[in-house]
Amino acid sequence: MSTRRGSDVERPAVLSLVPQRSREAPQGSREAPPSSDIAVTDAISTELLPVPSPGDASAVLAAAAAGARRGVAAAMATVLERHGSAPGTPGQKLYLAAAGSCIGTVGGGAVERAVLESLVAMVRDAGAKHEVRTFKLGAELGMCCGGRLVVLVEPIAALVPSLVVGAGHIATAVAPLLAKVGFAVTVVDARETWGEEGRIEGVRCVAGEYDEVGRDVDPSGVCLVMTHDHALDQRAIEWALRRGFAYVGGVGSRAKAERTRQRLEAKGFAEADRARVRMPIGVDIGARTPDEIAVAIAAELIAWRKQR
Repeated sequence: MSTRRGSDVERPAVLSLVPQRSREAPQGSREAPPSSDIAVTDAISTELLPVPSPGDASAVLAAAAAGARRGVAAAMATVLERHGSAPGTPGQKLYLAAAGSCIGTVGGGAVERAVLESLVAMVRDAGAKHEVRTFKLGAELGMCCGGRLVVLVEPIAALVPSLVVGAGHIATAVAPLLAKVGFAVTVVDARETWGEEGRIEGVRCVAGEYDEVGRDVDPSGVCLVMTHDHALDQRAIEWALRRGFAYVGGVGSRAKAERTRQRLEAKGFAEADRARVRMPIGVDIGARTPDEIAVAIAAELIAWRKQR
């Protein structure tokens, strides 16, 4: 079946700064990391800085917003002040995503290189805070123009990447709620009418196969399984464990949860992975309706996000 993806701002294709997980892995194991990708921690030392794509301030902000919705960690620089002769103009912006895409400019030359190095360092530091830096173009950077640029460098907090497998009644209730509380939600369903783009407000909804659409969702986040078929639920949970999602949850009764874990054990999944499956998912508040279950699920995920 063909996969239809929701509309989004096009991402510039440039240097990849973080490892991409392989798409194939032995059953019952997590996917192995690649051996040849360039890590963000190597970017400065090996001088493999990304080449920014051209874009004005509005394009940079659009790219930053799109990246945050996808759960992409990033950093952005904004020129605040220009003193003397300098290439940058107040308001110019430069955006760098952890996956390597880069767009905008702060004037070019040695000062832009220095700003890019600051952005790379900020992207790789999860605890980084915003800072205002003054770059002396002549004394520090050897630029003959000799002026100064004052630049705000700030981390862009990413939403938690989240994949919801199945677009039924509970998914329809929980997906927009998660989007409102800081999760970047993609809902996938193989049924064309259920996975139709735009059917669930505020989230990316895709008609396709979970293992294809899920390749675009960072496994550092969440995979919630709630399809219309128990056998499909089982396959999706197994795939989510192999993919290495940090949080794997499923909708179902306690009896279904026990059968799910028994099948995982029979297929060779380690006890640690079996224990990671949250089923039934959600805080125990006596929820019965889809909207009540959505509240219970959102509460559990908010607590998990705070604790991780």
